[in-house]
Amino acid sequence: MKILVMGTGAIGAYFGARLQEVGEDVTFCARGKNLLALNERGLQIQSFRGDFQAPVRAIENPREAAPYALILFCVKVYDTDAATESLKECLAPGGAILTLQNGVESESRLIECFGVDAVLGGNARVGVEMTEPGKVIHLSTGVIEFGELDGRETPRAARIAEAFGRAGIFGELVSDLLTFRWSKLLWNSAFNTVTTLTRRTVGELLEDADGMRLVRALMNETLAVAKAEGAKLGPDRIESLLEHSQKNLRALKTSTFQDYQKGKRLEYDALSGAVVRAAHRRNVTVPAMETVHALLKLLDRRLS
Repeated sequence: MKILVMGTGAIGAYFGARLQEVGEDVTFCARGKNLLALNERGLQIQSFRGDFQAPVRAIENPREAAPYALILFCVKVYDTDAATESLKECLAPGGAILTLQNGVESESRLIECFGVDAVLGGNARVGVEMTEPGKVIHLSTGVIEFGELDGRETPRAARIAEAFGRAGIFGELVSDLLTFRWSKLLWNSAFNTVTTLTRRTVGELLEDADGMRLVRALMNETLAVAKAEGAKLGPDRIESLLEHSQKNLRALKTSTFQDYQKGKRLEYDALSGAVVRAAHRRNVTVPAMETVHALLKLLDRRLS
């Protein structure tokens, strides 16, 4: 299968590397120093599941190697419009663009451009960090949960699931994307936001009682909004996420915190902003999330 990784940050690099490792035809779309490093030294993944180091095909303009049967859409949410424009006419007939972006709002822009039948929704659950251009450390998890937007089981989704399975990155083929997307946002809207504001790893946050009270408040507010939106989630999901974090994510720097450390724009609006917007639509009160969202907005303006 001919695959494009659109946005070769830590997440795109990791999943693309695993797919190339099992023989898939993968092209990595990158820019700047990252593009230069990929072309000069290849891609290096240091992982508890086995290291990867190999030359890769890296390009700046996705049209150079089009068309693609599958596009993994991994750009930051604030880069969605520009990336979408650059991908016009890049999908092969019957091909799919699978969004692995944060938040619960990313499919709509892709549908506008490519049509609803071309878009798949997904979750990337992986703890990774790009330590320098072309080099990624993989710390935890490493799977993709995805499905057709209407929940159908299709031959196309089955083919992609088979490829992901061979690459060791298949999580689940899901029919209820709404629940899965909000389940991820339940964690991200609390941990990504608070670790960034406090400049702490997940483990450092878990060890602080006051910090964890804030995390729980944010998760409870997100849960209330998710349920109002129709997600099938309960308080037990919060407990399972916290237990997983204690066991597996203590060393993790969230992606938003990593961006802050590198002086990049913050992807906060797809996290806290998505919760606040949905809360306003559903008349759900979220004072803690509104406060955190306002603080991140001010922090991001300083970086922009």
